[in-house]
Amino acid sequence: MTVAPPRPPTAAPPEPAGVDNRLVVGGTALTWRTLPTPALPDPAAVLAHSAGHALAAARQHAVHGTELLLSAASRVDAAMRAELLDAGFTVTVLDDDGAHPSAPPQPRAAEPGRLWLLTSGSTGRPKRVGHTLDTLTTVRADQPERTWLCPYAPGTYAWWQVVTLSLTQPGQHLVVVEPEELDDWPAVAAAHGVDAASGTPTFWRRTLHRDAAALARVPLRQITLGGEPVDQAILDQLREVFPTARISWIYASSEVGASIVVHDGRAGFPVGWLDREAPGRPTLSVRDDELVVTSPYHGAGLGGPVRTGDRVQVVDERVLITGRLDSDEINVGGSKVSAGVVRGVLAGHPAVAWARVTGRRAPVLGRMVVAEVVLAPAGPSDRPADQSGHPAISVPDEAALVRWCANRLPEHAVPRRIRVLTEIPVKETLKSDV
Repeated sequence: MTVAPPRPPTAAPPEPAGVDNRLVVGGTALTWRTLPTPALPDPAAVLAHSAGHALAAARQHAVHGTELLLSAASRVDAAMRAELLDAGFTVTVLDDDGAHPSAPPQPRAAEPGRLWLLTSGSTGRPKRVGHTLDTLTTVRADQPERTWLCPYAPGTYAWWQVVTLSLTQPGQHLVVVEPEELDDWPAVAAAHGVDAASGTPTFWRRTLHRDAAALARVPLRQITLGGEPVDQAILDQLREVFPTARISWIYASSEVGASIVVHDGRAGFPVGWLDREAPGRPTLSVRDDELVVTSPYHGAGLGGPVRTGDRVQVVDERVLITGRLDSDEINVGGSKVSAGVVRGVLAGHPAVAWARVTGRRAPVLGRMVVAEVVLAPAGPSDRPADQSGHPAISVPDEAALVRWCANRLPEHAVPRRIRVLTEIPVKETLKSDV
């Protein structure tokens, strides 16, 4: 009788390089290594009920390479669940009681290593964009040790940018805040030693508006902005509070990945970066006032030049991203107005914390420019209002804001109505609807 030789033991999958980085989730300190690893179907569309569940799914993918689409459960409605099932995903709700799978009507073979992102839906219904852990990992050089705040909704491109940094780089720790903690995130960050934070301009404006003093107590050395147009006003406001921090803004999207990174404290990027080709780097171009990106970090099937849908304007040798093409341009009696440019002018007023600019139907002109603003907190003029020692600002009325715009814009671009809101509106993606 022939006896088969014993099989060699199966090697355990390799752990990611950042496996021992510290994680703080819901106030509890863990590491990637000690994070529970769920048993997930393959392929799976995981709908996570908390940040901790999302991180567990991310680690499971990093170790096992199973095909994964990850999202906060609140971002996926019944219609989207049906679409995912029809696409062959096992839709799996992940919560404190474990994984709850719903099998697709027609199962399919998994695509090893594939990660799917749902876009933010700014151009309509969210769509799926395919990536891998490698294309989502855009920070590869060694980094100084940092503790990062992650406020983003799980599964978004911005969330993956911060998560892959912690997964792949030793010394990149992570403090995750849940949606209900967002209003008080500076206290959470200060308690856990956060010295680096990434957020949208709306996220930073909202924090400055709600409690600039609490923000100033967070010992930030790195501040990153992205996800929306970044204007000079928010960069200057953050510089006043954090004079020694490195302030960066990043242009990135699910389709083309991280494409632009600017550290010089100025809005926009140098015009000399246009049409500059370099191995391993995105190429930036402008066609018909639209930003076009050719990127090595693009999503599946999106190689070559990708029209981003973002409008750009060249001002003083800087290329400014002003907003979406489908919503940025307002036609006032035949004259074109950029909502982003008007928004930037309003945001530059020292008493304005946030602004939104849109077009409204009007007789004769067809459209007129209107705006909504949130004003910065006012206080006695003899008391400092911020860390820079600037005096508190008197509250302007609508007429004063219109005059401010009239001194800086062509007549047809001046808002005809300006409504004052009490709170900066924010969506789950940390963006305003601008």
